[in-house]
Amino acid sequence: MERVAEPELMQQAEQVKAYAQADFSEPHNLFVHAVLQNFDEFTNPEQYKGTLLDLGCGSGDICRRMLAQLPRAYMHGVDGSAAMLQWAEKLSETAGCGQRLLWLYGRLTEIQYPQPRYDAVISNSLLHHLLDPQDLWLTIQQRTAPGAPIFIMDLTRPDDEAQAKTLVQTYAADEPQILQHDFYHSLLAAYTVEEVQQQLEIAQLQHLQVQTCSDRHLCIKGRMLLD
Repeated sequence: MERVAEPELMQQAEQVKAYAQADFSEPHNLFVHAVLQNFDEFTNPEQYKGTLLDLGCGSGDICRRMLAQLPRAYMHGVDGSAAMLQWAEKLSETAGCGQRLLWLYGRLTEIQYPQPRYDAVISNSLLHHLLDPQDLWLTIQQRTAPGAPIFIMDLTRPDDEAQAKTLVQTYAADEPQILQHDFYHSLLAAYTVEEVQQQLEIAQLQHLQVQTCSDRHLCIKGRMLLD
């Protein structure tokens, strides 16, 4: 099945509110667990003091969950939707993150980042939104410190529309209609493992490992090469 692109940014108030208020605790906890389990830096999470960069942070749920597990760490969350970041700020007021959490508004390649390189870079469900996937890989190439962890998770495109509809019924049948609609179109917009591998070769990040990690997800993980 050919890829069908979808809008890069979530801007509509109803759509943004639905995502911000949805319960993503199970997949987001699994994402955080996968990050912490894949890299030695996080063996003693209470002692970790690095600054992590979350690309495409949305309403910031993963940022808050990461900081809950890493009580001495800092996070910078990036998103191109001002409406999403408004929700991120609102939901973080009572999360107890304080000054350890900073939101950055803008497109990945245009933001003035507060620091040149980060101690780890993560991203969840951003890649399939991008019209040019190299925006993500270029940002990772430029903003990840040498030797630092990289962990990306995204949807992977099913074989056909029928399979996409089955996945929606399996995993989103009880969700609001707007979330079902977006999940279906996100599946159609997702990249395959082979396409991601080609993207990484172009970005000179081919050393990163790409693999299927569920019936609807792929994972990209590894470290930035040493200078």
